Amino acid sequence: MQPAPRLDLRLSAFFKRPEMGTALGFLAVYVFFAIMGGPVFIGAPGWSSWLNIAAEVGIIALPVGLLMIAGEFDLSVGSVVPAASMTTAMLAGHYDFPALVAIFGGLAVGLGVGFINGIIVTRSAIPSLIVTIGVMFAVMGLTLGIAVMIKGSTSVSYVPAPLAKAMLGQFINGMFNVAIFWWLGFVALAYFVLHMSPLGNWIFALGGDRESARNAGIPTRKLTIGMFMASGFCAAFVGVAQVMTYQQAQVAGGQAFIFNSIMCVVIGGVLLTGGAGSILGIFLGTITFAVVNQGVFFAALDPNIGSIIVGALLLVAVLSNDTFRRLAAQASRTAK
Repeated sequence: MQPAPRLDLRLSAFFKRPEMGTALGFLAVYVFFAIMGGPVFIGAPGWSSWLNIAAEVGIIALPVGLLMIAGEFDLSVGSVVPAASMTTAMLAGHYDFPALVAIFGGLAVGLGVGFINGIIVTRSAIPSLIVTIGVMFAVMGLTLGIAVMIKGSTSVSYVPAPLAKAMLGQFINGMFNVAIFWWLGFVALAYFVLHMSPLGNWIFALGGDRESARNAGIPTRKLTIGMFMASGFCAAFVGVAQVMTYQQAQVAGGQAFIFNSIMCVVIGGVLLTGGAGSILGIFLGTITFAVVNQGVFFAALDPNIGSIIVGALLLVAVLSNDTFRRLAAQASRTAK
């Protein structure tokens, strides 16, 4: 007679997971914009629109979320995206290097910026928020200065080779960007790292108590540097993909990714204080943000109203995620 109650407990625990708040939020905003946007929004044009947005911001939100779970921030992603774009376009479009060399050059920029962030954060007492703001402005200045010095312009055009275009910037059926599949691959990799490998426990431990994690033998410095490098790499990947997609690099592009990625992570239930969060939550937070972002356009709403909706969604998500987190803790104690 025991199996039934145990099944009930499992179902109860499932519906009290912290991610349920984000999942309900996604369903609510999708239904709202499906009604307001009509058949176009719920059809292929609507799905392709918000999935393309979700793919770009989602690739960056994943490592940003891991850093936030570990108690760190990375605002430099907003400068890495255009820096990687300009590097790729410069190498291939201006100096005529092969596309593969240009792509590696753009990705190397992200890894380098991430390494610098990690080194400064781990070897000083300066909070990562301040460090990455400083690095962001430094990279922005360098990108602008080098672009003007070499090209005399803040933009660089580049027509990618067919293979590079197909791998990183192709639109399937003219609507769905291939970046969507890259994003899903990054989601799978991040899920494995955080929830199925020992690194995940280390990341949670960093966010819970860094000193205790260090005393437990966790290589906190190497792990922190590695996460910052992953963040830089993903931001650079998006920058490179943008060049292949739009065939142009802009110095001013990328700033929106700073707060959009953090917003996706927070909507997904990651605590700003660190120590709690999940990849599923970040994934749901990303698609929720993307639906709102594009739903405003399809519903023909005033952009200012869209900003109000996004702000309200952020506040509601934080409150609901906290509620579901408490319910999840209660369910866990009950199951024991």
